[in-house]
Amino acid sequence: MEKIKSFFTGVKAEFGKIIWPTKDDVTKQTTAVVVVSVICCALIAVLDYAFGYGMNFITSIF
Repeated sequence: MEKIKSFFTGVKAEFGKIIWPTKDDVTKQTTAVVVVSVICCALIAVLDYAFGYGMNFITSIF
């Protein structure tokens, strides 16, 4: 039982050493991730459409 108590005491001490990001930092980083995700999604959608159109064009020739 003493080992478990010691473990959680250590965990609590380590949590005290963590430098948590500010709300502003979290907001900026979240916005950046969402923007990059939307851009990547749009790029993949455009490429998918273009390759699909190209494949349909090529197969319609033959």
